[in-house]
Amino acid sequence: MLIKNAQIISPQLNIPCGAILIQEGKIKEVFPSCKNLPNDAEIIDAKRQMLVPGFIDIHIHGIGGYDVCDGTVEAIETISKLKMKEGTTSYCPTTLTLSHMQLEKSLSAVAAYKKDEKYAKLAGVHLEGPFVSKAYIGAQNPDFARLPDIEEVKRLNDITPVAIITYAPELENGLDFTQQLSDLGIVPSAGHSSASCGCIREAEKVGLKHLTHFCNQMSPMHHREIGMVGAGLMDEDLLIEVICDKVHLSAEMLQLVYQLKQPDKIAVITDSLAATALEDGDYELGGLPIYVKGNEARLKHNDHLAGSTLRMNMALKNVAEVTGLPLEKIIQTTSYNQAKSLGLSNLGKLEAGFVADMVLLDENFNVEKIFIDGVLKS
Repeated sequence: MLIKNAQIISPQLNIPCGAILIQEGKIKEVFPSCKNLPNDAEIIDAKRQMLVPGFIDIHIHGIGGYDVCDGTVEAIETISKLKMKEGTTSYCPTTLTLSHMQLEKSLSAVAAYKKDEKYAKLAGVHLEGPFVSKAYIGAQNPDFARLPDIEEVKRLNDITPVAIITYAPELENGLDFTQQLSDLGIVPSAGHSSASCGCIREAEKVGLKHLTHFCNQMSPMHHREIGMVGAGLMDEDLLIEVICDKVHLSAEMLQLVYQLKQPDKIAVITDSLAATALEDGDYELGGLPIYVKGNEARLKHNDHLAGSTLRMNMALKNVAEVTGLPLEKIIQTTSYNQAKSLGLSNLGKLEAGFVADMVLLDENFNVEKIFIDGVLKS
């Protein structure tokens, strides 16, 4: 397959009108112009639209009325199909702070879907909780919050691979837990946490890699204790998740993040919930009543934010509009950084040898075509 007349955008690469040759599911060659192209391939004319790496969303709970924690194959399949339609070609199905039995059911459904992935691919489960701080519980259920337990993690990991765990490193045995996660090849991510900057730095020494939904449900920055927010802005090694809906982070905060952090240390996420792509109204998240109005989802009992209704293509559009940075600089924050962090060495770039997971976007960032493993899906 040859995709021609495309504006090819990849980390540090912006070709105004080029072409990409796909062979056996991978990118065979990238052509910097549309001259002297092979003539023996199926041809797709991109019509000068943007061709970018498929998005990798490492934090997503649900969409279209389905939640990862429904614990059914139907839920995972529907989520995968709808995530694909927004340009997400790989994602981490993300759980909530629930009982071990409910988590087992959820991961069993993920394992069943992985046997026959029809739509967006699964890049490993993201356990958000249950090892979180009740002081920063957010939209998690406090009834199920508990201390870090590596044996529970191992039991879940045996069902299907766990890629990331969001936890509070200041909890009892939190630093030992960080080391144990690293030893298992699971990415430790601090979130729903009251950790001090000093605690975060100690956790980094034993393997902490991420901060979950940056600025939200974490110790804030103060001039006498800069907390997790200050640590995230200062530290050159921590990858920070950002929900780019201009609600969880204001436009000015997004500008500040992209100004202070190197582009290889930012991961755009949606943190989307089951109510995404549905009408405004009353819904539920992890057993907690929520309501959606406009582009905001909030807990009914205290009006705190409860995930988002963001789509990945719109997240990219928001970042482009808010920061004014060139797309080849910010595009790695929607795919390549996530792939690197998860050890997916052949995803996230439009270069020869990389898997042909790609999305064609129009000038308004609407999804026109999706390719997964070189196959046109839509």
